Amino acid sequence: MKRFLLLFVICFLVHSCARVGSPVGGPKDTLAPRFLSSNIDTTRINVKRDIRELRLDFDEYVTLKDINKNLIISPPIKNIKRILPSGIANKFVLIQWSDTLQANTTYNFNFGNSIVDNNESNPLRYFNFAFSTGEKLDDLYVSGEVKDALDIKKKSSSSENKLVVGLYQVKDTMNYKQKPYYITKVDDDGYYELNYLTPGKYKIIAFEDENGNSVYDPGKEKIGFQKDPLNIEKSISGLNLKVYPSKKPLKYSEMKEAPGGVLMTFEGNPAEVKVQSLNDKLKDVKITHAPKSDSVRIWFDAVKNNVGQETTEKLVFSHNMGPKKDSIYNVSLFYKFNKKDVMDINSDNGGGSLAPQSDFKLSSNYFIDKIDPTSWRLTVKGDSLNTLPFTAKISETNPYQIQVKSDFVTGKNYQLLIPSKTVSSFYAKNTQAKRFDFDVAKIDQFGSLAFTLSNAPTGKYWIQLLDSSGKVIYQKYTQGDKVKFDILKPEEYIVRILVDNNGNKFWDEADFAHEIFAEDAYIFYKKVIIRGLWETNEDWDLHDTRTLDSPKGGTSPVTPNTSTPSVDKKETTEQPIKKELKLNNAVLTPVK
Repeated sequence: MKRFLLLFVICFLVHSCARVGSPVGGPKDTLAPRFLSSNIDTTRINVKRDIRELRLDFDEYVTLKDINKNLIISPPIKNIKRILPSGIANKFVLIQWSDTLQANTTYNFNFGNSIVDNNESNPLRYFNFAFSTGEKLDDLYVSGEVKDALDIKKKSSSSENKLVVGLYQVKDTMNYKQKPYYITKVDDDGYYELNYLTPGKYKIIAFEDENGNSVYDPGKEKIGFQKDPLNIEKSISGLNLKVYPSKKPLKYSEMKEAPGGVLMTFEGNPAEVKVQSLNDKLKDVKITHAPKSDSVRIWFDAVKNNVGQETTEKLVFSHNMGPKKDSIYNVSLFYKFNKKDVMDINSDNGGGSLAPQSDFKLSSNYFIDKIDPTSWRLTVKGDSLNTLPFTAKISETNPYQIQVKSDFVTGKNYQLLIPSKTVSSFYAKNTQAKRFDFDVAKIDQFGSLAFTLSNAPTGKYWIQLLDSSGKVIYQKYTQGDKVKFDILKPEEYIVRILVDNNGNKFWDEADFAHEIFAEDAYIFYKKVIIRGLWETNEDWDLHDTRTLDSPKGGTSPVTPNTSTPSVDKKETTEQPIKKELKLNNAVLTPVK
């Protein structure tokens, strides 16, 4: 028994001594790595042009985080061979290249936030290292802010800011397909700083570098620029830029089978596209294209012309959208007729309730050429004997839509019967009779919104109400300093104005290749809340610099917002409410 107890005590002591634990307590490491030295002389001038590497030593083990996205070398050095550390932490950062450096040039290595310590990933923020192959280290800089003119979403901590600012040297021939001579990233607050600049003339641009290649890609990335060159003889601060969507170059995209024929798509929103059929079977075709649309529809009667009925057939068409002006290009596809692609009509009124004082709208998957509403029947539900008067027409702005007008009464339920073959496209008719049931919502389920604009556009503009995802829910094409939306669903909306500066009824993006700015755009600095039966009044100075991200910023005076209830004399029977209601700092005057 004693021997057993002795053995137990020995095992316990051995086990206790062998346990290994992490030290408890002590402050968490929050310090960034500290730069100690480099392989380049501390003066950083007269560096030999045939140097092939840069080594930076630190006081602790570091790793590189997203180095390919963060590291920017200005001016660019081609043929980077190796960057360390890669995977395994080290006390130095090493960059090796095979190029010979330019003479009398200051090079700047901007690491962004890529250098982090190995333990807690504390970043060495916006670390730069510069040296010169000449007798002096250039120290000029350009700084400012970059904003997205149409950005409606607040920045989140997880969203990556891909905006960059670059300088191109002004020469007789400017090649914007190469990386800028100087380039820097824009930080999360929209601030940028181009450092260690050589005096000279430069072209400045800002763009959203989506693919991380440090080169602006027209039509794919947002762009902001100044037309006049910068003459940098001394440092410049407060040079602010706005980026806008960019115009895509005109070119053919693809072609595919679509209901009623073929869909041909293009990039760059062509004003006019000329398309012809080069097929013996298809001599009778119709071409539809709305100006500035990226889609061209080719309509034909596949059954009558015996095209693609049994097997797939090759169809060839020509168009005039290509790199060479006034040239004709042939494109083809293999077509097979789909029997399910028949002409159909459906209600645009998804929820079943029609907004007061509005038309009942129908849409088709085919271009609507003609309608015959003489046999259509509109009745109050439950009273099929009495047909109500109405008018129907094809929308002037959307040839795929029909507008039905009548004296619709709030609270009543309606039924619209449309017989088959009364809606026609070029080579087809609606194959099925349709019945649409709907009611008219009460006025108290809707609100209204009125804007008074200061510094309003001199020409026409679109004022748009967007939901949180950026989808346009309501819009008006108008002009002047007052605008009103009468029937709005209660919701929180973002308000945007797009100005039609050139009057072509299309909002034009930035065209950097031809140095054409995007047309003016404005976003209201706060979201507008619409409530049922209330009219919201807002004053908006288009010179106000406040934004959704910074609703308290800016220099323009703040005008209090007032909201008063909208009154429908037919529907409202309430007596005046004497007590004043206050919601979100806006005064709401009760219904009279």
